[in-house]
Amino acid sequence: MSTTTTAETGLYPAPVPLDLDALPDVAADLAANAERHDRDGSFPYEGVARVHEAGLLTATVAQRYGGAGAGLAAAIEILHRLGAADPSVALVTAMTLFTHAAQAAAPSWPDAHYRRLLEDSARGPALVNALRVEPELGTPARGGLPATIARQDPETGDWLLSGHKIFSTGAVGLRWLAVWARTDEDVPRVGSFLVRAPEPGEIPGLRIEPTWDHLGLRASRSDDVILDGVRVPGDAVSGLVDPAATDPRRDPGLVVWNNLGLTALYLGVAEAARDWLLAFLNERTPSALGRPLATVPRFQDEVGLIEAQLITSADLLTALALRHDAGDPQAAARASAVKLIGTRAAIDSVQRAVALVGNNALTRRNPLERHLRDVLCARVHTPQDDSILGALGRAALANNG
Repeated sequence: MSTTTTAETGLYPAPVPLDLDALPDVAADLAANAERHDRDGSFPYEGVARVHEAGLLTATVAQRYGGAGAGLAAAIEILHRLGAADPSVALVTAMTLFTHAAQAAAPSWPDAHYRRLLEDSARGPALVNALRVEPELGTPARGGLPATIARQDPETGDWLLSGHKIFSTGAVGLRWLAVWARTDEDVPRVGSFLVRAPEPGEIPGLRIEPTWDHLGLRASRSDDVILDGVRVPGDAVSGLVDPAATDPRRDPGLVVWNNLGLTALYLGVAEAARDWLLAFLNERTPSALGRPLATVPRFQDEVGLIEAQLITSADLLTALALRHDAGDPQAAARASAVKLIGTRAAIDSVQRAVALVGNNALTRRNPLERHLRDVLCARVHTPQDDSILGALGRAALANNG
């Protein structure tokens, strides 16, 4: 196993080398199985393994840890291509890329536990996700404290976690779970408790309820996770703080990555829908027309609008990502606006494609129906449109006040 050294932290297992040139072949393999996993609602283990083999799953591991240290622009390229192929694989990949990117920017995982994550990643796919959403709380982006409780064992110092998490993306395939919880101390603290599965889905006291029966991203298996006294080492905590000292709705290390990375994923879905539409319009020749639909001006105009939306959104996304990688502090402030513009363009483009095609667009034998369901999921990711618009409006009004 190859390693690298740093003065601060010593030896780390090197992740699989990043091979961006393999991205087209990886995407083709994912696309070949996407319809099957969507129809079955089955987790795409082989797709995740394929992403891992090309080093894409650990692309954002920092160079000081032996990784490629890929920036946001490279992550956007990865998620864009994977999103067009299989957005469920892209989504679980995104969660892992974001975790490594946050650790690269502002280390919060205890060194021994991040080292172990890298060891797992060197041996095979090691998916990571933050489990934050709860039935009563909803998303922390709207404020509030988790109902999931961490109680410390007075004899061992271990934490015992009990609670219920929902919308836990990739739950059955996760190797590490960062569970957001509050302590049962007189003055509660909140933090992410790091739970490691010896094998995905095998954690004493943890049960995965197969509740995911969603319109889109069906293969992401974003199921419920029930924790009943799950034991966590006493030092396996990231960011354990007084909730009054921080805003649980914002994690500066992830805001830009989350906004731009997930937007890239859904623009990928929209581009896959566009590609199918172009082929359909060129091949479809109604007998009454006597020539392909692609020759009809109305169809040409609509395709032109779709192209305009997708081209400008992708360019805007990439430009802002490059600014962020270059250290521009304004990039973070504008990321939510780009998310809103990009995801709306993606949704509108697919809906226009469906309107052009008609009944053929909504039959399951054609992928446009799946792309429509998947792209609609862009609306649910934090921050949602109303939060973005409200924040932008308040800021603009305050600056002019």
